[in-house]
Amino acid sequence: MKEIEEALLQGAIDLAVHSLKDVPAELAEGLVLAAIPDRADNRDALVSRDGARLADLPAGARVGTTSLRRVCQVHALRPDLCLEPLRGNLDTRLRKVADGVVDAAILACAGLDRLGFADRITERLSIEQMLPAIGQGALAIEIRETDQRSKLLCRSLASAEAEITVTAERALLRHLGAGCRTPVAGCALVRQGQLHVHGLVGRPDGTVILRESVTGPTKRAEALGIDLAEALLAHGADRILAESG
Repeated sequence: MKEIEEALLQGAIDLAVHSLKDVPAELAEGLVLAAIPDRADNRDALVSRDGARLADLPAGARVGTTSLRRVCQVHALRPDLCLEPLRGNLDTRLRKVADGVVDAAILACAGLDRLGFADRITERLSIEQMLPAIGQGALAIEIRETDQRSKLLCRSLASAEAEITVTAERALLRHLGAGCRTPVAGCALVRQGQLHVHGLVGRPDGTVILRESVTGPTKRAEALGIDLAEALLAHGADRILAESG
């Protein structure tokens, strides 16, 4: 991402499209997110070789993921499963499941849907089972802050609901100040005109998981994200974050 942002700042390109969950809470100076288009399914998916759902995997089954957020939550749900690193692009990860390198993998629904692999999904995990990564399922269009022409063009792609939800989630992430070594999750949903924001901070081994939720009007999206971060910090997230450095 750093190379892409340098190209933007140097004027070699006029916009960049990112998976929002990979975009840091603080952007490089001089850059802004111009628009968040319609959001795809932000949940996680289980892909298993034999079609078993997460609750039905046999004890000792090997589940592949490189995400500490997923490792933490799987440990809490199924401490009898074996978590194994799973790297490579989506094709490679799916092939490792099919070839028996692992018995199952946890992947993002959005990636599977967008690349035509929805039929490989065994189970779409609820946010109660597996709280998603902040920004998961959303794309972000990044531009130079001074580029008003690109901003105007990009705004035609913006989704009001997607921008409300990611505003809350990214405010949560910013206020927690979490690094990549701490399992942090966040999900905001608009229901009946209200914004519901859920957050999680945990230890990688799943021995401690803190969950909090807040609800309020959509116009308070950023404030609700900050309120949620404060609630998590007040209940011990600060100590977990300090442990991970």
